[in-house]
Amino acid sequence: MLAGAAAAGLATTLHGMRPAAAGTSDIGTGAAAAAEAPPGAALGAPEPFSFDLLADRAAANAREPWVPTPKVVPAILDRIDYDAFQQIRFRPEMSLMLDQRHQLPVQLFHLGKFSREPVKVHLVQGSDAQEVLYSAALFDTPAGHPARELPEGVGFAGFRVMAPDLKTDWLAFLGASYFRTSGPFNQYGLSARALAIDTGAPTPEEFPRFTEFWLDSSQGNVVIYAYLDSPRVTGAYRITADRSIDSRKIARIDMEIEARLFARGDIGRLGIAPFSSMYWYGETSRRQIVDWRPEIHDSDGLAMWTGAGERIWRPLNNPPRVMGNAFVDNDIRGFGLLQRDRDFVHYLDDSVFYERRASVWVEPVEPFGEGEVHLLEIPTDDEIHDNIAAYWCPKAPFKAGESRRYHYRLKWLDDIPFPASLAKATATWTGIGGRPGHKRPEGVRKFVIDFQGKVLNSLGRNDGVEIVVTPSRGVLSNAYCHPVVDQRGRWRALFDLEATGSEPVDIRLFLRKEERALTETWVFQYFPET
Repeated sequence: MLAGAAAAGLATTLHGMRPAAAGTSDIGTGAAAAAEAPPGAALGAPEPFSFDLLADRAAANAREPWVPTPKVVPAILDRIDYDAFQQIRFRPEMSLMLDQRHQLPVQLFHLGKFSREPVKVHLVQGSDAQEVLYSAALFDTPAGHPARELPEGVGFAGFRVMAPDLKTDWLAFLGASYFRTSGPFNQYGLSARALAIDTGAPTPEEFPRFTEFWLDSSQGNVVIYAYLDSPRVTGAYRITADRSIDSRKIARIDMEIEARLFARGDIGRLGIAPFSSMYWYGETSRRQIVDWRPEIHDSDGLAMWTGAGERIWRPLNNPPRVMGNAFVDNDIRGFGLLQRDRDFVHYLDDSVFYERRASVWVEPVEPFGEGEVHLLEIPTDDEIHDNIAAYWCPKAPFKAGESRRYHYRLKWLDDIPFPASLAKATATWTGIGGRPGHKRPEGVRKFVIDFQGKVLNSLGRNDGVEIVVTPSRGVLSNAYCHPVVDQRGRWRALFDLEATGSEPVDIRLFLRKEERALTETWVFQYFPET
């Protein structure tokens, strides 16, 4: 489960990352040149390399039984615990340079107790590549440290792309096929994965992992080739990454991902473009607040842009039990986990800055076809667990011997582009039903949703705006909407719902004028028992 093996592993293996600095320079503007290693770094012999050769290798290996990565010196790695890991420092002068202007330096993560599966890292030089060999000379470690006992060439845990000043990082690959960026406000938050298998299924989840990387900048930006391996699938990935800063001084990381997958065994639930995030509580779940901070979450909602053009916003839950939701679609245009609430006062955490966490958005470059967006929500009682997962699940099972290709963009940003013709749901509250000053009816819950957007600027109470709300069960009452006083472009929708029992209630709501939708569709899952 995500909250078990996956989330616990992520929480412990990403401890080496730090927020990026606000002054990090743009990338992608350096002159194209072969990646280079610093003097003194040990490199393997040149070997032919291309994306097609990598895909051929993945296809061939998929026809053979899976062989797990051999364990390396476990007795030594067991002694490199969290504290010992923190004592290891990559030497800045040994940074690998992916471009001629030295705007794309790369540093390597050391192996340890919580990052014990080695990966190989190669530098691409034209049509060849050379492996960067592990050497103690790449790291500063204290005298007597167990890392000094590791053999040469043992491998690395992963890598990170640094700012030009080498003080901070903005992109990191560490553990299984997880990767993440510092996002728009230089603060790490949710993670992406290359692939998910059986996430949220009754059977145990399988975690494909990147076992080798090839780093290139011949196109002027970061290009990462990666080999994916697991018991039931192999894959060749090409991932390009550009970091830019806009006129607001807000960063953005644009990635383009091409995946060629080859099935070793049958896969019923394949997760394309998966994310892992955390939602403990927020404005929609005030009864769950036990900490002094008003809200704690890396993401607050799932956004979708359907193949039919509908915009959907689904606020996240910390449910009373594990919940899986599937949103059926054909050729979805985009989906992602967003952090819409950017107000510091709503979090009050000046240590980890939840209001700065990245939103991540997927856009298919080539159509995804028929399938579903899956949302998995797992109960949690702390912020250290990633309890949210989202991904695209193709309708057709992935059968042994088959191959597939997926091509999509992954955007790490402050907010997704949104049409001016629609207003966004910006806040959701619930409370006791009924009217203030009157006896409150038992078993009735009130819902309040705020929408904001320019399309609402000129509309008043008498302009024919109406609420459309549809619950999957229960008795609906007191449904109405109105412009919020002295808040230009902000409307509020309210309704009461009476429902009993343990089964959740799925609710859809939007505002319209005549036959035209004025807002995106707000979708929510309500648990009457809580």
